[in-house]
Amino acid sequence: MAGASVVASCSLVIMAFMAVATAASVPAVYVFGDSLADVGNNNHLLTVLKADFSHNGMDYPGGVATGRFSNGKNSADFLADKLGLATSPPYLALSSSSNANYVNGVSFASGGAGVSNGTNTELCITFDKQIEYYSGVYASLARSLGQTQATTHLAKSIFAITIGSNDIIHYARANAAATPSQQQQYVDTLIQSLSGQLQSLYNLGARKVLFLGTGPVGCTPSLREMSSAKVCSAVANAMAVQYNKAAEGVLSGMATQHPDLHYALFDSSAALLRYINQPAEYGFVEAKAACCGLGDMNAKIACTPLSSYCANRFDHVFWDFYHPTEATARMLTATAFDGSAPFIFPINVKQLSAI
Repeated sequence: MAGASVVASCSLVIMAFMAVATAASVPAVYVFGDSLADVGNNNHLLTVLKADFSHNGMDYPGGVATGRFSNGKNSADFLADKLGLATSPPYLALSSSSNANYVNGVSFASGGAGVSNGTNTELCITFDKQIEYYSGVYASLARSLGQTQATTHLAKSIFAITIGSNDIIHYARANAAATPSQQQQYVDTLIQSLSGQLQSLYNLGARKVLFLGTGPVGCTPSLREMSSAKVCSAVANAMAVQYNKAAEGVLSGMATQHPDLHYALFDSSAALLRYINQPAEYGFVEAKAACCGLGDMNAKIACTPLSSYCANRFDHVFWDFYHPTEATARMLTATAFDGSAPFIFPINVKQLSAI
């Protein structure tokens, strides 16, 4: 028994050491994207795209609505947890301070954002604007740390990006009869913009990129509810697959051009479809309807204080008409962190963090 205790103690020490080593190799996370990663930026905007009210946050520590489009934590929180870091705070909360500290990471993610500047332009911080804000953070870090130390700090940090869902949702809702060639044409337009945006981040110090691809947005309760048979939108799901494949091509090409760039791409579409198509196998009971909302499938109106909500948030794949529950986000992030192809490739987040 004593020997077993020693072995157990040694195992705990090794696990603790590995956690510290991982955190040490990644000093910060800089987050870009949409509502899947927004931790409160939209709280500071005059926009209808907010989540700083109940029933959002009902399972977050303290039961408070923080601006996360979730019943609890989201992917940005779980990524930070896995890396042994605190969640990167929202940029708009930090930027109002005269002595803002950006060295521990910043989140620029904003609910409603898309690759295209034409997606929810007046309602969110667009991806281009997020990069513009980050350029200011880059300059601030260079001043406070010195250029050499700032460059080293950013090269060790992870740049987490989740963008593209809103563009595809908007297109699919307006073009339900789009042909495959028309879908591809729109995706190509998005990828052209994305390529320039990723290059801008590289030029501003990003060397470890985690790209969280678009999920099967055609299966969100909102798009599913549009179908008389309540089935997923084939147009939206096909475009998500096209987009993720093209994004991987951009990152692969950049890595070839810039040998110091490393990336992990998470195929959210393939990963999430497992829960939707085989919910019981992954511990879910409901994979079609939203937990919180109003109307058919709780998908007609967003989650508000007047909405009804499910008793068990942990057996639902979707929290509201677009967003996953905390349980779903936790499982997806775990797969991205130490999973393998075809869901996360060419390396996983744990391997990316160790570089």
